[in-house]
Amino acid sequence: MNEQVLSRVQQIASDVLLTDVTADSSAETVESWDSVQHLNLILAIEEEYGFQFSPEEMESAKTVGQIAGLVSARRGV
Repeated sequence: MNEQVLSRVQQIASDVLLTDVTADSSAETVESWDSVQHLNLILAIEEEYGFQFSPEEMESAKTVGQIAGLVSARRGV
């Protein structure tokens, strides 16, 4: 996974969830991360990078690191 992408995804997640996050942060470890905030996070990342995740990708992205991995794969980095 690209470290620059991870850093940017972490920043977006921190902004959306209003707390500091790590690559391992998930709905189980971040109190403010519920289903609505997950959707807000995905939408913010889609807007930042200019593409849309499939429903399967959205559901499989359980941690900040997994989301960054999906972004890296989409960008080919």
